[in-house]
Amino acid sequence: MIKLQKATSGTYRQRISVDAHELFADVDASIGGEDSAPDPHSLLDSSLAACTAITLSMYAKRRGMPLEGINIDIARDNSKEKSGEYNLALNIHFVGDLSDEQKQQLLGIIEKCPIHKLLSHATINITTQHQP
Repeated sequence: MIKLQKATSGTYRQRISVDAHELFADVDASIGGEDSAPDPHSLLDSSLAACTAITLSMYAKRRGMPLEGINIDIARDNSKEKSGEYNLALNIHFVGDLSDEQKQQLLGIIEKCPIHKLLSHATINITTQHQP
C-alpha cells in the first residue's frame, strides 16, 4: 500500500511510504517549494525508466545476454499536457558486450514494459474518497 503524508519540513514536501520504503516529493522553488525532492512528474517519468531497465535486464538474463547495465535518460515535453498530451523521449544506452542483434532484440521488447504499456494504452480510472 502507498501512503502519503505532509513531511515535517517544507511548504509542499510530501513523505511517501511504499510498504517498507520511504521517498519524498516536492516542487520547484519557482512555484513555492524547496526543490528538496523530485516533483510528481519526475516520479512518474522515473517509474517508466526503472520499469524499462528492469524489463530489459530480466529479458537479457533469461537469454544469457552479456548485459551489465542500462542507462536511460528521459526528456519530457509536457507543453501540451493541459490538452491531454504528454511526451517522453527515452535515450537508452546498453552497457555490456552486446552484439547489434542483441541490442535490436532488447529494443524490440521495450514496449513490453508494464509501465510503458500502462502509460501508452491504458484507460486509467481514479476514484477518490474523503475520510472524515
